[in-house]
Amino acid sequence: MDSQSLVLFFIVGVVLVGGALLFSSFIPPTSSNPAKFEPYECGIETIGGSWLQYTVGYYLFAILFLIFDVETVFVFPWATVMAETGVTAFIEIIIFFFILGLGLLYGWKKHALKWE
Repeated sequence: MDSQSLVLFFIVGVVLVGGALLFSSFIPPTSSNPAKFEPYECGIETIGGSWLQYTVGYYLFAILFLIFDVETVFVFPWATVMAETGVTAFIEIIIFFFILGLGLLYGWKKHALKWE
């Protein structure tokens, strides 16, 4: 793929996205039924405000889950080739676990693992 194709691809992408944004700004959402603009969840009408603030602890817990979930993606391939690669791979995975341990220590220090 040469550079002309990449430039053309970029230009077409910008034109299509810009055209969609421009088109959507000319056509506002209109409806005769105001219930269509209400928040909906499981057929139950909302009581009070729909916007809730969550504590940061939930987000930290989710980020820690993602970190250790992604860790398993890297550990399984490493375990399959460990016998072939030798000491180098072992040292690299120790460094990897050390960095993950720092992430766990950070979460522990911020009390992200306490579910309240």
